[in-house]
Amino acid sequence: MREGGKQGAILAAIYAGVAFGVMWIPVRALEDGGLPGAWASVTFTGLPALLTLPVYWFRRRELSRHNWLGLLGGVLGGVAFGFYTLSLLYTEIVRAILLFYLTPIWGFLLGRIVLGEIITPVRWLAVILGLAGIAVIFGLGDGLPVPENAGDWMALAAGLAWAFASLLILIDEDVSVWIHGAGFFVVSTLLGGVGAVLATSGGALPVPDMADVSALLPWLFVVTLLLTLPAGFATIYGPTRLNPGVVGLLFMAEVAVAAISAALLTDEPFGARETLGVGLVIAAGLLVPLREFTSAKG
Repeated sequence: MREGGKQGAILAAIYAGVAFGVMWIPVRALEDGGLPGAWASVTFTGLPALLTLPVYWFRRRELSRHNWLGLLGGVLGGVAFGFYTLSLLYTEIVRAILLFYLTPIWGFLLGRIVLGEIITPVRWLAVILGLAGIAVIFGLGDGLPVPENAGDWMALAAGLAWAFASLLILIDEDVSVWIHGAGFFVVSTLLGGVGAVLATSGGALPVPDMADVSALLPWLFVVTLLLTLPAGFATIYGPTRLNPGVVGLLFMAEVAVAAISAALLTDEPFGARETLGVGLVIAAGLLVPLREFTSAKG
């Protein structure tokens, strides 16, 4: 298991959460530009997936000396992101987010079972604060949702997959962030592509116009270089040094940033309830690293 560099991993995980919190903006721009639903998500992840493919060639020796288990972290990360993206299309957004962000619970349990790390009261408090904050932001008053449809189960599976991915990335220090990052983008694109094709063949989505895709590529290339690729590799770097549950808590920054950016750029409300919810999410994300990694006990 990798040791040291926890401060950098914390910053990377926070950055990833913040970056993914604003990624609804380019995805919505793709939809407005003529790419409906899942096709917008596939295009958004597809370009970085293509750009990371050369990693497999330049790191081919690394690939040849590892078994499938060592490479599974990035693959499961891609599965998680792919399922999470699809879940947003097949269930209510609030249900998908809450079910996915049970991730810290799975992560802390895996850390306890596999790594022998104690789930401290501070960690449990952080999980409660984070989930409460998400529920407050979205106005959910009936507690945590129970999976009821395919989208709910995909969101739950995405959270579990990400917890296992974080654990595998942490314990196998011989596989580079580059390999895991490429797997993250490639696998998520493949899953999203399957979802888009199924939705199109079922009549839920129209076939995208390639002229629209071509017109959107120049600015999407810039977004990919400046935002998507750095965020994807930061997503992978965070778990290289941190407990999987801590990673899940830090990624909750996505929810807070998405709520704030949506309020600033759209007509979505942002009042006392949203402010309280964002505050709880931020407190959850900061509580554990401040308590554990700025002290001798970290």
